[in-house]
Amino acid sequence: QLQASGGGLVQAGGSLRLACAASGSVFSIGDMGWYRQAPGKQRELVATITSGGTTNYTDSVKGRFTISRDNAKNTVYLQMNSLKPEDTAVYYCNAKMVVRGVWDDYWGQGTLVTVSS
Repeated sequence: QLQASGGGLVQAGGSLRLACAASGSVFSIGDMGWYRQAPGKQRELVATITSGGTTNYTDSVKGRFTISRDNAKNTVYLQMNSLKPEDTAVYYCNAKMVVRGVWDDYWGQGTLVTVSS
């Protein structure tokens, strides 16, 4: 239901843009967000955005990352600037959606972001 794209290898200080599109029998989408999991660490919240556009960021990415969404395309984006090696992780998109009449929590497959020093 969620397909993420845009990961890759980038040098420190560089930029990447992640995208995650919802597809299938989606009736409505609520909050959307991005999480990440670095090797040997727990999955952590990166940023969230409500259907109305209110955003929230973890402290470590404030001022560097921007989350946005296109409701017409059922897509959430994460623009990542000034990337640091510690941003290296698998990034997962998340969305709360109504599918076939049921609210549920959906996850994308993950996309790897590697930042070299």
